[in-house]
Amino acid sequence: MPILVVGAAGYIGSHIAHALVERGESVVAVDDLSTGSSQRLGRLPLHRIDVTSAEAVGALSELMLEKQVDGVIHLAARKAVGESTREPLLYYSHNIDGVVNVAAAMAAAGVRQVVLSSTAAVYGESGEAPLTEDAPTNPINPYGRSKLVGEWVLGDSAAAYGLRAASLRYFNVAGAGDRALADRGLTNLIPLVVDAAQRGSAVEIFGDDFPTPDGTCVRDYVHVADVAAAHLAVLDRLRNAREPHRVYNIGGGRVERSRSGGRCPAGELPSCRISDGVQAPR
Repeated sequence: MPILVVGAAGYIGSHIAHALVERGESVVAVDDLSTGSSQRLGRLPLHRIDVTSAEAVGALSELMLEKQVDGVIHLAARKAVGESTREPLLYYSHNIDGVVNVAAAMAAAGVRQVVLSSTAAVYGESGEAPLTEDAPTNPINPYGRSKLVGEWVLGDSAAAYGLRAASLRYFNVAGAGDRALADRGLTNLIPLVVDAAQRGSAVEIFGDDFPTPDGTCVRDYVHVADVAAAHLAVLDRLRNAREPHRVYNIGGGRVERSRSGGRCPAGELPSCRISDGVQAPR
């Protein structure tokens, strides 16, 4: 049955779309191309819809019915921490309205399974290592707060409308399954470092007094192909899920402690968080 991928032309979304195609699934790709690129989709048809718009619910529900969509993977959101502190209303409207409209369209079209790409930033500056799904959520910026509210919207919608939903929380994604799918956004650390290397310039490091072996932060990175695989695995599990909404942490599976057991603050790049507070879903 077809799977609708919202944000399919983005860095992570395109990897998920191609992973679905590779295993024989039919993909319905949705993106407004505000940050994504249609070139990442190759021959896969693109349905250009702004899921935050007033027309989104009708357009999405019609598309779901037309294509007989069986499940949704929702990735479309704004994600720059610094921008979220400068433009909090932009983040609350985009990241929450998008979830509201996708859930409303699913309820109208009778689609039951949905996986939300969330963020481990919902945990804030937790002192726990490793982080588990039961850790307290206390996001410290509008980006993290907007994503947490999106999770609440999805959970409440699942309970009310008979959906089966999951929210995936992870920190930093890196790598590429193919050169055409590479991350080109300079708000992410690895593209920023590569760009600096190509220009022959230095990368500025913010902070050298963190309680880590070299004084700088340690981050948890997960390869984008593994993140895509996690979305697919959770989507498959939803078909037999009993609970309306469940949270999964996605991470590299390693815990690196600093000499004093301290933490790096979550914040705008290139500030960092201690490596791996999160575990891959089982």
